Amino acid sequence: MSDSSSDKPTSASTDAVAETGRAKPRDSGDVMWEEVPTNSDKTGAEIIAELVPRLPKKPGVYRMMNRAGDVLYVGKAKNLKNRVQNYARGVGHGGNRTARMIAETAHMEFVTTHTETEALLLEANLIKRLRPRFNVLMRDDKSFPYILLSGDHEAPGLFKHRGARSRKGAFFGPFANAGAVNTTINALQRIFLIRTCTDSFYANRTRPCLLHQIKRCSAPCTGEVSIEEYSELVKQAKDFLSGKSQEVKTQYASRMQAASQALDFETAAVYRDRLSALSHVQSHQGINPQTITEADVFAVHQEGGQFCIQVFFFRTGQNWGNRAYFPRADKSFDEAEVLEAFLGQFYDDKPVPRLVLLSHDIAQSELLAEALSAKAGHRVSVNKPQRGEKRDIIKQVAQNAREALGRKMAESATQTKLLGGLQEVFGLEKPPRRIEVYDNSHIMGTNAVGAMIVAGAEGFVKNSYRKFNIKNEDLTPGDDFGMMREVFTRRFARLLKEHGTEIDAKSGDDDTLPPWPDLVLIDGGAGQLSAVRGVMKELGLDGKINLVGVAKGPDRDAGRERFFMPGKPDFSLPLRDPTLYFIQRLRDEAHRFAIGTHRARRKKEMVKNPLDEIEGIGPARKRAILHHFGSAKSASRAAVEDLMAVEGVSEAMARRIYDHFQKS
Repeated sequence: MSDSSSDKPTSASTDAVAETGRAKPRDSGDVMWEEVPTNSDKTGAEIIAELVPRLPKKPGVYRMMNRAGDVLYVGKAKNLKNRVQNYARGVGHGGNRTARMIAETAHMEFVTTHTETEALLLEANLIKRLRPRFNVLMRDDKSFPYILLSGDHEAPGLFKHRGARSRKGAFFGPFANAGAVNTTINALQRIFLIRTCTDSFYANRTRPCLLHQIKRCSAPCTGEVSIEEYSELVKQAKDFLSGKSQEVKTQYASRMQAASQALDFETAAVYRDRLSALSHVQSHQGINPQTITEADVFAVHQEGGQFCIQVFFFRTGQNWGNRAYFPRADKSFDEAEVLEAFLGQFYDDKPVPRLVLLSHDIAQSELLAEALSAKAGHRVSVNKPQRGEKRDIIKQVAQNAREALGRKMAESATQTKLLGGLQEVFGLEKPPRRIEVYDNSHIMGTNAVGAMIVAGAEGFVKNSYRKFNIKNEDLTPGDDFGMMREVFTRRFARLLKEHGTEIDAKSGDDDTLPPWPDLVLIDGGAGQLSAVRGVMKELGLDGKINLVGVAKGPDRDAGRERFFMPGKPDFSLPLRDPTLYFIQRLRDEAHRFAIGTHRARRKKEMVKNPLDEIEGIGPARKRAILHHFGSAKSASRAAVEDLMAVEGVSEAMARRIYDHFQKS
């Protein structure tokens, strides 16, 4: 749903506690929370019971927290007092999940809202931000790609876009993946001949590019088509993406007929080809609903205590792709409960269509529809279809959910077996839940970087990858041991600062990735391992984390790696051992990430501008200087008075630029 800053409750700070002796409101993010004072010696139902008399009978959101201050659960209520009173009874909650949650609760915080709808929006936002252990959590929250038809240029372009939709123009989406966006953009190029080049490329053309030659662009950059004619093509593309594809087809059909009657067969052929391309796009969308113009379709499937939610996106009567999610939820939740909790988090930061179709009836569908309508600014319908084409589509989406969960469970079983193999090979107490792999990359010591990749029960965890730009200027160029020492010092000193020395106590839940690694793989042999052990001794971590050096075999042959562990003789694994293949995959992923990071840094250095070294010179001021003088070299030879002639450059800034280049 929307960002909490736009949907936050108004003045909730004084309503949450009704009696004297209330706690001071505590600002937490975007809302004001009331922390009710209680007897700190009690926990569970007893401490919750102490809160009940001081709570209002108003809608709001509550947070249950343990003694360490970790948020256990975020919930919303139409009547805060009644909801918390249910927890205070301590019995009749139907499952040990709620009982465990109540037993661990040491204090609670509350915020009131004007309506239950506001509470629902705020609850979803907080769950995504705080990720409480006892809530249903949406684990894969990658951003969706969109198509942008730019609106800040005389000749609008067609672009793939991710992230904040801040650029001026029209956004169409979401698409399930980048492939669906690329396919649609390619089709739109063939049909409407809209440019896809950057504005700077457009501004510097003197003749049409290859895309014009292969009939993928009308080339407004060189005047092959007038801006007025190009604007008409842009309007047609916008109509098509807005769901008016039938109107566009009708226009093309009539223009083709008129050109044919006028014996202008060349123009008629152009419209014929565009009609053919339009029909091709609409006939290659997988599911082709006749009764759905704009909708998101959700289906949930549960098996073996795991859940999969499949979502299909339909826009302009076309299927814009699908994506599978695997939310984290306790086994005590049923499918409808998981789906309901998931929907609130899903739409926290995504546009809402006019129709949301579900595979299960959810308890608060009317409230959810009201909340989504308030967020979207238009009426949103949320329902489970009972008959017809919509019900058939739900069945197909549900089938996709079943198949996706089956594949996921098969992959998890394989991953679990491989982690068990690591336990056996390296003599670990239990299968590792978090594996970290380290590698360095540089060319003769230049642009040196360290890289860390992370893997666990779910495979590679890319949002936990880290890169380290080597900062120690005293290192001898190419000193791999020194680089490894710097990387490990920075990484584990920060871990100690953020999570303390109780490694086992901070290991997280069984189904979450812990902050501390169980196993660390180092790209290198005995030398690298010795350097790392020295760092661990300095930090007081020697012997607390399993360290393994992975050295390449003779002639760097894959399959002949040697493994080095503290206090043990080095060894190799049989050539066809599945665990060896798994370690090679981990090491190769670390290589890929390290080399990619190094190349990106090297590329940045190659295009580095001398003006970047001057304090106070940002992108806008640098652009103005380069436009005025043509190059940084010309600016370096300019006098102070000449520099002052540049827009945005004061006398003090001109003197600073002049002095910098004179010293250089």
